[in-house]
Amino acid sequence: MHKVKEDAPPMRSSMIKTLILALFSISLAASLMIYPKEALDASVRGMQMWWDVVFPSLLPFFIVSELLIGFGVVTFLGALLEPLMRPLFRVPGVGGFVWAMGLASGYPAGAKLTARLRQEKKVTRIEAERLVSFTNSSNPLFIFGAIAVGFFHDPTLGILLALAHYLGNICVGLFMRFHGRNEESDFPPKKVKRLSILQAISLLHRERIRDGRPFGKLLGDAVQSSVRTLLMIGGFIILFSVLNKILSLIGLTALLALFFSILLAFFRLPSDLSLPLISGLFEITLGAQMASTSSSSTLLEQAVVTSFFLAFSGLSVQAQVASILAETDIRFKPFFIARIFHGFFAAVLAFLLWQPLYVKSKPSSEQQGALPVFLGEHSSSFFHQGWQLVVQYGSYLTLFTLVLYIMIWTHTQLKKAI
Repeated sequence: MHKVKEDAPPMRSSMIKTLILALFSISLAASLMIYPKEALDASVRGMQMWWDVVFPSLLPFFIVSELLIGFGVVTFLGALLEPLMRPLFRVPGVGGFVWAMGLASGYPAGAKLTARLRQEKKVTRIEAERLVSFTNSSNPLFIFGAIAVGFFHDPTLGILLALAHYLGNICVGLFMRFHGRNEESDFPPKKVKRLSILQAISLLHRERIRDGRPFGKLLGDAVQSSVRTLLMIGGFIILFSVLNKILSLIGLTALLALFFSILLAFFRLPSDLSLPLISGLFEITLGAQMASTSSSSTLLEQAVVTSFFLAFSGLSVQAQVASILAETDIRFKPFFIARIFHGFFAAVLAFLLWQPLYVKSKPSSEQQGALPVFLGEHSSSFFHQGWQLVVQYGSYLTLFTLVLYIMIWTHTQLKKAI
């Protein structure tokens, strides 16, 4: 009898959760039937973003990272970076590889690589939770090409947003190094080993021998794994694009805007930025576009809000990360908390860097008729041209890769059948 009373509260909370999820699903289905055209337009928009930009920009990094892991290069880099990553962030040296790849390719590459290292048992669960918290970031192509030049038409702003974003990620890594201290109290701290280049090369060779797959098999597995992950990412992008549109049509976005306008007033920001902020919390691209067109706010205020939701990553990206982490024992909660801290760190850094980095560079550059090399169009032209190439030719790479994936998958299934 006592056991029934003890089990009743968890059972009740589980029932409430079930009812809430069921009600949400029914409401979403009803909204899709009420607004079919708007849902279709939003779905096409999300599909186009994934097909033209997300898939071709992430695919090369995903494939290369799988090859680097299989050939033992990650183990080699981990041995060399151990003296840096362990004292700073309390993660193994292989975290340096994840950090670099996450910065270059953008989210959710850091989560995918962290989950892979966890599956390979190269990191503990606590170390993986620390690592994933600061290795997911936006890539430079998106910050400079899409946001700074594409939406704000200001290359110098890209430097400000990028520095605030990446320095904020470092702050998150330093903050999250304290995560899980109690859970690691039973284990003695690991000593940092300094290995020579020859010892690191020996580890690389042993890791490649241990993997044992020939190059053709490794490449085929890398393509299949990368495409499966990108298909999942595409599904989330389309879903949240539709969800964001539905929330706007039923008026829930306007209600949330009232709450966020109060929050923005606390930080002395105009209430007109509440809608871009909400949209950015769901989908970064739409939020940045709306923030750049806000007429009643200054560029500094737009940059602070954009920096916040760019660091927060958007619920769409967070859902992608949650799906990737669900394949391991890595908990999502620390990642979500880290994203909130990253948002505030990035927003504060954008405010602090505004005067010395952005304002002071403008007068001299305008007097000379050109922007400085590291603070202007010359520095961002590479990223802008790269972004334009991805948008122009990305769809062809997506189509080619999907056809290749179908061929590899069919060949694998035929071999299994035989």
